[in-house]
Amino acid sequence: MNKIRKDWNDIRVNDSWAIFKIMSEFVEGYERMSKIGPCISIFGSARTKPDNKYYQIGIEIAKKLAEAGYGVITGGGPGIMEAANKGAQLGLGKSVGLNIDLPFEQNHNPYIDQEHNIEFDYFFVRKVIFVKYAQAFVILPGGFGTLDELFEALTLIQTKKINHRPVVLIGVEYWQGLLVWIKDSMLHMEQNIAEVDLNLFKLVDTADEAFKYIEDFYKSHALSPNF
Repeated sequence: MNKIRKDWNDIRVNDSWAIFKIMSEFVEGYERMSKIGPCISIFGSARTKPDNKYYQIGIEIAKKLAEAGYGVITGGGPGIMEAANKGAQLGLGKSVGLNIDLPFEQNHNPYIDQEHNIEFDYFFVRKVIFVKYAQAFVILPGGFGTLDELFEALTLIQTKKINHRPVVLIGVEYWQGLLVWIKDSMLHMEQNIAEVDLNLFKLVDTADEAFKYIEDFYKSHALSPNF
């Protein structure tokens, strides 16, 4: 029992010191992102190959957003993230990568602006930065991480913890099964959301549709950081 208490006390001490590392990541992220201006966060799979149609759409939507004056934020890795950073540079916009060290797939892509490549150790700090400076969220096909980022954004908007922002899912074929489940099971069967919550996101199939949805939104809404 004494050993258990000692080990637990050691963990408590390490936890206390970890707070300073967490604070430093928040401070660096806030300071560097605040200088960039309005951005759009683009999420999607790290495993998507350049010959995939969604990779090409990622380039296209990011280029359009950059040309309109938005910075583009991605997770900084390969796949859809690489496509979006590439599109941002093609559109002569600011290309931001929020990198995190992962054991099997995360290497920063070559299309991030050197001065906008920010490294993180903590997923939750990185997610805060994704949200705080995003004027919209563009979601391309992805896995668990992409779903996590999608539902994080929707939850924060639903609960009014951040201002209403466009959330755009690109890829009808990919997303329609999830949306059917949300409507049939989450809404109608269990009533775990309200009908109005379905208006928190928009499903489209092309970069042009996604761009128009965001542009139309900001004809009547002001640009501002979240929280």
